[in-house]
Amino acid sequence: MSTREPYEETFPALAPTPPGRGFAHTWWGHSWLRALEDSALDGEQVRQGRRYARTGAVGAVSVRPGGLTAVVRDRDGTAHRTDVLVQEFTDAQWDRLLGLAAAEAGHIAALLDREVPPELAEDAAAAGVELLPGIGDLEPRCDCGEWDHCPHSAALCYQVARLLDQDPFVLLLLRGRAEADLVEELERRSTAEAGSGSAGAQSPQGGTRAGVPAAEAFAARAAGAPLPPPPALPAAPGQPPSLDTDTEPAGLDVDAVEFLAQAAAAEAHRLLARALAPGHAERAPSAPLTQAEDAVRLVAEAGHLRVRSRLAAALDRDRAAMEPAVRAWGFGGAPSLAALEDDWTPDRATLARARAALAAAWADGEAPVLRRVRARWTAADTGRQLRLGREGRWWPYRREAGRWLPAGASAPDPGSALTALEPSAGTEPGAAPGSVGAAGGTGEGR
Repeated sequence: MSTREPYEETFPALAPTPPGRGFAHTWWGHSWLRALEDSALDGEQVRQGRRYARTGAVGAVSVRPGGLTAVVRDRDGTAHRTDVLVQEFTDAQWDRLLGLAAAEAGHIAALLDREVPPELAEDAAAAGVELLPGIGDLEPRCDCGEWDHCPHSAALCYQVARLLDQDPFVLLLLRGRAEADLVEELERRSTAEAGSGSAGAQSPQGGTRAGVPAAEAFAARAAGAPLPPPPALPAAPGQPPSLDTDTEPAGLDVDAVEFLAQAAAAEAHRLLARALAPGHAERAPSAPLTQAEDAVRLVAEAGHLRVRSRLAAALDRDRAAMEPAVRAWGFGGAPSLAALEDDWTPDRATLARARAALAAAWADGEAPVLRRVRARWTAADTGRQLRLGREGRWWPYRREAGRWLPAGASAPDPGSALTALEPSAGTEPGAAPGSVGAAGGTGEGR
């Protein structure tokens, strides 16, 4: 049990925050707000608290080990005493955290410069000391009677994010230690660390040790314990922070920015899943998407009509023209999109292999009548078509409303691809993943 005297520091009320300006600009300030926004059950209460904080409704903030206190006023002037409690560190946790900080001179310098090194937070978390609060770690207390985060406790948390931006020692005080005590302890540990290092550099006879050859040190490292297994893949992509504000920032399309953040999280999750899959190291890397391909991918992922419309307009396509591209993307990504839009002519060797594959597909049965135009084989009077992709796979197409539309995933041989177009085997006409609207317009004529 610590024997230090309780310490409390009071910060004067902060000026109102201008509309459109965030409350936090540092990574630790954002982490503090994320703990609030992820914990609160009622998002409207949090938004109202943000409005309270923005208008200067939070009075002076008292910070002490384990808690915050302030008076927060409603719009009608009613004052509420509001507290937010935070778990203090135990002496053992402080010992681990201070040991990590003192071991790196850069950590001490950063703290004194009012910065929190992310490496320190990561190393501390690995040692079982969560420096920043997480979900459920900000416990509200308010005389308004709410048991969860109310507008008053949310407003207090938003103002404290501004304090943390200016001085991360506020967070350390909440965890149980004042700045003066911490600086003194860090200096003591740093001096002791330097002294032990100097002593260790001496040989038993008082001379300086010759050191260890680099090859020997490298061999010793290589013989160490194996690396831990990679972390498990998260069940779903992470959720980016909400950009919901009281007023729309000038010149910023909030819906588009939020969508792009979510799309980036989804793509990062997909890439991580691929990297963790067995045999990833042996697979050839995928070619980067072109700007047009990436725009189609984004349209396929977009849930907001305005975002989809803007992306389609950027490609000079209306909704009807975009629908086949999105449908193709849902069946096979960039190769499927290429089969839709790349009307190419195979060379002689490729055509010879294609003819051999067609002959082999129906060697034991009656072959359908297929009419070829470049790399497209159309079955007579059936509304079915096969397209040969440059990668050598066959893509099934079906004629709908006067257009040839993708009808399924690719197959390695033409027989399987054409069989997938049977009503009992393939996708029903008009249904496809990623569809953005009913098909329409004029046909291709092939």
